[in-house]
Amino acid sequence: MPAQSGGRPGAPVLGRRLPRPKLTGLGGGLFGCVTMLLVGGIVWLLFGSSLFVYGLLFLPVAAATALWVRPADLITAPVSAPLAFAAGVWPIAGGSGGFGGQLMGVVSALSLHAGWLYAGTLVAALIALVRKAALIGKRPKAKA
Repeated sequence: MPAQSGGRPGAPVLGRRLPRPKLTGLGGGLFGCVTMLLVGGIVWLLFGSSLFVYGLLFLPVAAATALWVRPADLITAPVSAPLAFAAGVWPIAGGSGGFGGQLMGVVSALSLHAGWLYAGTLVAALIALVRKAALIGKRPKAKA
């Protein structure tokens, strides 16, 4: 059996554990929005505004947001996921000229690719639900 670091059971063999960020509800929303805006820019530059690639990359961002939010703010994870999707779709929406054209491009992208939006929101909601159930299971039972 390989030696574990620090002699603690469950400690990883190859070094320290990865940090577990605990974002507030606002921090989780900002993390999702900024990350998806960066993803949208990268997709615009590298993949020619492919909404398929954008949607595919949205799923792990929604999951990471739900995993990294504080237990007290778990309800914000499924709320911030669609906001992050909408914030990041702007660079790849493909609207034409002016603010109105860009806005129509964003609305069209959101309506035509709602499946990715729903899938990411569902991922965030399921992760938040499982985390909340695990927290409830860990609570000590109150005696009547």
